[in-house]
Amino acid sequence: PHVVNSVSDDQGWKDVGFHGSDIRTPSIDRLAQGGARLEQFYAQPMCTPSRAALMTGRYPHRYGLQTLVIPSAGTYGLATDERLLPQALKEAGYRTAIVGKWHLGHADRKYWPRERGFDYQYGPLLGEIDYFDHSAHGTRDWFRDGRPVVEQGYVTELLGDDAVRLIEAHDPKVPLFLYLAFTAPHAPYQAPRAALDRYASVGDPSRRAYAAMISSMDDQIGRVVDALERRGMRENTLIVFQSDNGGPRSAKFTGEVDMSKSTIPADNGPFRDGKGTLYEGGTRVVALANWPGRIAAGSVVDGPLHVVDMYPTIASLAGADALKGKPLDGMNAWGALSEGKPSPRDEVVYDVEPFRAALRKGNWKLVWQATLPSRVELFDLAQDPAEATNLADANPAKVAELKQRIEALAREAVPPLIVNEALGAVKPALFGSVTLPADAKAIETQP
Repeated sequence: PHVVNSVSDDQGWKDVGFHGSDIRTPSIDRLAQGGARLEQFYAQPMCTPSRAALMTGRYPHRYGLQTLVIPSAGTYGLATDERLLPQALKEAGYRTAIVGKWHLGHADRKYWPRERGFDYQYGPLLGEIDYFDHSAHGTRDWFRDGRPVVEQGYVTELLGDDAVRLIEAHDPKVPLFLYLAFTAPHAPYQAPRAALDRYASVGDPSRRAYAAMISSMDDQIGRVVDALERRGMRENTLIVFQSDNGGPRSAKFTGEVDMSKSTIPADNGPFRDGKGTLYEGGTRVVALANWPGRIAAGSVVDGPLHVVDMYPTIASLAGADALKGKPLDGMNAWGALSEGKPSPRDEVVYDVEPFRAALRKGNWKLVWQATLPSRVELFDLAQDPAEATNLADANPAKVAELKQRIEALAREAVPPLIVNEALGAVKPALFGSVTLPADAKAIETQP
């Protein structure tokens, strides 16, 4: 099949129409209604780790990307000895493209998408940019095939335009892998006037802009689906949509833009807390899978799945060799998506860091803050998905079992690269060590 894997950025679990939101998402809702809602789909608690998990099929503690995100001054990236999903698909005959946010390494060209298996690249290498001037900290972060691009337009609409052009120019006989990674609705909360006017009745300016950003993204997803229809590709296209983490509930996790004096607009529904935390609100994300005739319309997958499972699932469908690289943490979930079989996953590793970790085994979940004062929380997610009641004191044997498993995982972990870099006092340099080709002047374009 063709594969369109679309990721939103910092979208709250509830912030889609099919979860009861007042934010209008008709295109996403149609995909959910025509396919499977993945109601226990997990990602990592922050952006870089989630994207790394998707690309590698491996938990990010295995290669040092488990803590925070790569900052604009960071010089490290996703280890080059990891075999990424686009590399596997390219070897299987796919044309591979990323339209949108990367955030897996920017300061050295060896980390860039074209060097990691993508035939085509368009968008920002980090992602937290101004939606109208495409820059952060005074530096434009907007590239096509590794060359700077100067153009006008709203980021979400430009990404949609480019994805549609790519599909319209694509030979349907060649399988396509399109990684469509929106920056929306990550802060700064900005939207065109027409999009804002759709939510004129919303009094809070942050929530109004946030809602407008999600609806603008939904418009572009609808345009991509229409383009697939026009090219005769839709019936043979698997579309996966998910957020990269839960919506932020604290200004310290909205990014480098100061939101401390503003309302934090994301809504994670019944789930506790949000982005950056190991609770369900930070890690259980809105997700769906749609493939006409292959995934039953209106179906619900209510067993746990993790973003690492997308690698072996997509690779298997594509006839790609998923075992050529390092051992995967992901499991092939196609039976659960297409045949209503139980999820193959009994364990979910939320994260393993030197100072905290969380693990789910069956319906039991342990959240362990190891820094002093330490805290251990145990939840029965079947009875308490909101994580309101700590059962640790009443179940010491279960706590000990899950702690032991976390300790084993921690012994296998690579120390967080961000900590190593901070301890090394690396001099900040946005794109500082990148050497662009001699002909790589910024390309002036007009849509």
